[in-house]
Amino acid sequence: MTLPDPVASPYRVSMVCLGNICRSPMAEAVLAARLADAGLDDLVEVDSGGTGSWHVGHQADARARAVLARHGYDADGHRARQVDPDWFSTHDLVVAMDHDNARTLRRLAPDADAAARVVLLRSFDPASSADDQLVPDPYYGDERDFVDGLAIIERSVDGLVAALRVHLAVDG
Repeated sequence: MTLPDPVASPYRVSMVCLGNICRSPMAEAVLAARLADAGLDDLVEVDSGGTGSWHVGHQADARARAVLARHGYDADGHRARQVDPDWFSTHDLVVAMDHDNARTLRRLAPDADAAARVVLLRSFDPASSADDQLVPDPYYGDERDFVDGLAIIERSVDGLVAALRVHLAVDG
């Protein structure tokens, strides 16, 4: 996948789900850690948001925080935010967890160039197919759903980091 050219420096990536308390803060924590491990954290900034507003200001879901902590990630400082059209002027890549959120983000985009910066996280997952681009929402599930979601996010983020390394022409 070809990534969009930067609108700012550092390259800014936002992970987006519905409420910004489960999938997107998990993806933000994983991407931040993987960027640091790859030595790209000074070139790429990551944050997250939700397309809905009902969790604004809340911490990440306790189950998400627990699963992340058990796997060596930290999301304790996370506070949910809602995406707005202004994000497209400051973010290079807006990464949706599913098709519904991608559609919402494209509607929020001020123009076609901004809408083209919306991608699905699973598009970077080597284990996904064109028919399987969803990071399932674990909110109504149990701990297993959060663990399974984290595994999908980790695979996908690894692919995203590899794409960023190539796009930013960083030797690795």
